[in-house]
Amino acid sequence: MAQESSFDVVSVVDLQEVDNAVNQVQKEMALRYDFKGTANSVDFNRTEKKITLVASDEMKLKALHDMLTLRFAKRGISPKALKFGDEEKAFGGSLRQGIEVRQGISQEHAREIVRLIKETKLKVQARIQGEEIRISGKQRDDLQAAINCLKNSKIDIPLQFVNYR
Repeated sequence: MAQESSFDVVSVVDLQEVDNAVNQVQKEMALRYDFKGTANSVDFNRTEKKITLVASDEMKLKALHDMLTLRFAKRGISPKALKFGDEEKAFGGSLRQGIEVRQGISQEHAREIVRLIKETKLKVQARIQGEEIRISGKQRDDLQAAINCLKNSKIDIPLQFVNYR
């Protein structure tokens, strides 16, 4: 009798690595010539999982975006984990932007993942378990095909595959 295998699909971000990336951006801002003498800042609120960017103009805000996504990529954190908010006017004519660090899989994304798995017509079952999804099946090849399907999908959150057994 064939034993059933399974794996879990999760979306987890290491908050210590996020903190390290933000600290690197702050150090780089202190060294860069184009940021000298201007009111720019990058702050990370760990409890709310929010990063706040404050820049003196739109060009510097774009540079902060680039620096932050580069540091995230170098630390192994997917840029998909960042959900950029709207730019808003702040004190003294500067711009402020909030960035949410996404953790977990929302119900809408979970339903979309289950729908994608069902559309593949593989002989696997997908079950939503809170903020993760368990995918199980009798053949490991089907599970590998499900992983490849999710890796190639256009889902806008970072996915990790854990507990493969």
